[in-house]
Amino acid sequence: MILNLVAAIVDRDMAPAMSELLEGQGLPLVLAMLARGTTTSEALDLYGLEAREKSLLMTVATAQTTAQLTRLAKRRLFIDVPGNGIMLAIPIKSVGGGRTLAYLTGGAKPADGAPEFNFSHELVLAVTNEGCTDQIMDAARSAGASGGTVLHAKGTGGKLGEKFLGVRLADEKEVILIVARAGGKAAIMRAITEKCGPGTEAGAVVFSLPISSVAGLRAEDEDAEQ
Repeated sequence: MILNLVAAIVDRDMAPAMSELLEGQGLPLVLAMLARGTTTSEALDLYGLEAREKSLLMTVATAQTTAQLTRLAKRRLFIDVPGNGIMLAIPIKSVGGGRTLAYLTGGAKPADGAPEFNFSHELVLAVTNEGCTDQIMDAARSAGASGGTVLHAKGTGGKLGEKFLGVRLADEKEVILIVARAGGKAAIMRAITEKCGPGTEAGAVVFSLPISSVAGLRAEDEDAEQ
């Protein structure tokens, strides 16, 4: 059985509709987090705009339910139209025990055999010191990234103020999510690490996760086909 961590990134005012869509499938676990877009502060100041408020909604779903959610999001929320958000699925390798699996799948019996995946996109995550998002995105855009989403977080490792390789472990943090084509992921990660990695002011730690399906990147896909 294939299980996915399904994530939808939408404008804040679309979050209730997306939440209703997810919950309408009878999914037992739906999480909502506040986020914001990555338009540079200089551009916002120039045009007198405020940072776009976003919501990140996450759930766990089988492959069949993931496909159904994507179809419904396209049909009802036009998620495949550029600017209306992104929905992506990250394959889950394992869960914590049979009861957890039964809870997440409604008691469905797991299928035998290992699934095959073709990862055309990956999710790049950069954990950086607070206030360094613009630096991270400048580096990422220099390597071809088109945009990202920011979550606010707080580190919990080590004693307050302790540093390792110039990264302060327990300070306020920002987590930047960037959806990238698999072929361009390495360049984006390398640019962020070289310009904003450990030992710099940003102190960014970067890693990536595979994406088994994604909706909402039509403009990027069309450009790639031209």
